[in-house]
Amino acid sequence: MKILLWLFITLSLYAQDRIIALSPAINETLYALGAGESIVANTEYCNYPPEAKNKPKVGGYFAPSLEKILSLNPSIVIMQENNAHFAQKLEQLGIKTMVIKIDSYPSIRQSIYSIAKYVHKENRGKTIVSELDQKLHSLKGIVKNQKILMVFGHNTDLSKPLYVSGQNLYFEDIIQESGNRNALQSKHKGQPVLNLENIIAINPDIVILLAPNTHELGLTKEALINPWMTLPINAVKNKKIYVEDKGYSSNPSQRLGLFLNDMRGFLTDAARR
Repeated sequence: MKILLWLFITLSLYAQDRIIALSPAINETLYALGAGESIVANTEYCNYPPEAKNKPKVGGYFAPSLEKILSLNPSIVIMQENNAHFAQKLEQLGIKTMVIKIDSYPSIRQSIYSIAKYVHKENRGKTIVSELDQKLHSLKGIVKNQKILMVFGHNTDLSKPLYVSGQNLYFEDIIQESGNRNALQSKHKGQPVLNLENIIAINPDIVILLAPNTHELGLTKEALINPWMTLPINAVKNKKIYVEDKGYSSNPSQRLGLFLNDMRGFLTDAARR
């Protein structure tokens, strides 16, 4: 009888854990921690792992539906810093929230620890962070003192403004840890935008095009690289332009480790040229 009572209490406690994840990175982190079953809803862009697609959707990243969230009676809503104003609305309505920051590499590590603590998966969280750290440290010294430019988007026309990574994102930490430097040196906190003249002026040694899901959009890596081939920059001269076309390339979850693996491949190739 006591055993049955204990089982009932234990199952009841787990049943009360109803999590809504308001970003793909948060959704993926929860699954990686083994807490996917606790997710009662996520957003339209939460498509990994495949079973995440079947979760109820509460809208998009920037405009989640307050009505849908309330109808699901969550025990907590976890969101990124961009949604901090929305967290205030939920708190006023008695819904517990967790706001995490995942822009720099240290903040990504901390977000995994924080979520792991909430779902009582601390050991798994430590393992995930340890694996990420090892992959990051493995980039050190493959090439040195190269100017690396990270470019966002599926850009087939370089006459248009190009969005690149500045000093305010985790790509900066990755570049520095590898023993190299960001080709763009700017303390501007917004999203840096460059034109052709800017790119030629900074003359990057390595260019990495962050273009997730390229194939799904009907494009090829060659279609993204070809517009760069006429530019008088070192990356073109030495054939050090790479395309990261995987869906995880701009998602700061535990799958950052996959991007770090790809980054190691890019740097290894660059070292041979």
